[in-house]
Amino acid sequence: MHEQALEELGLTRNEARIYVTLLSEGECGVGRIAMKSGVHRRNVYDSLRRLVEEGLVYESLSKKERVYQAAPPETLSDILEQRRLGLSRMMPALEALYRGGSERQQVCIYRGAEGWKNYMRDMLRNSTEAHFIAAKGGWLDQRVQHFFPYFDAEAKKRNMRFFHLFDHEVQEQFPQVLPHVGTDYKFLPKGFSTNSAIDIFDDQVTLIPDMKLGALGDEIRLVVIVDRAVADTFRSWFQLMWAICP
Repeated sequence: MHEQALEELGLTRNEARIYVTLLSEGECGVGRIAMKSGVHRRNVYDSLRRLVEEGLVYESLSKKERVYQAAPPETLSDILEQRRLGLSRMMPALEALYRGGSERQQVCIYRGAEGWKNYMRDMLRNSTEAHFIAAKGGWLDQRVQHFFPYFDAEAKKRNMRFFHLFDHEVQEQFPQVLPHVGTDYKFLPKGFSTNSAIDIFDDQVTLIPDMKLGALGDEIRLVVIVDRAVADTFRSWFQLMWAICP
């Protein structure tokens, strides 16, 4: 179990086995490491070298035999923090590469609660405002609502603006959603409610089928269209509907 967790943090299987072995055994020479970890001796050297470079293992030359000792487990937290800071510094350049060149164009489907979270992260990452047609408060669905406080806090940090055209029924049957969205909202006329919604931000249009008030469908499914021209077209249609609705 410990080894699998270490692999998820970026260690190879052999490195994880050796680090766990050193944590439990204390100082060890290469032979004992190979025996206790189950890693072949010829592979132990390469793994130890990388663990030493990462600062997870110390090498001691004070004895007849070269021995190795594990660094305290909190070192892992320090390494992860260094990697996070490094990634943060790289992110602007990586985003520029991603968004540079030709316009993005693709159609894909996000599924499940994790797909919904990816869609909300897309919104935080790519836009300063978003427009919602036939909104129903789907983010309060019990399967994803735990993610909303994080999304809301990050959106406020970025001073994002949201413009909602809610289904008419929200006003009478689900008004508790309104305090979450600020003041930029209106209601579609009676008779024009649907079981779907359309969200537009940046170069992305997201179609969300099979929705109810405050809930997503039994199968959470989002059809994502990434195309600047399509997004601009939907934004124009949104502005028309916004102007018509009281």
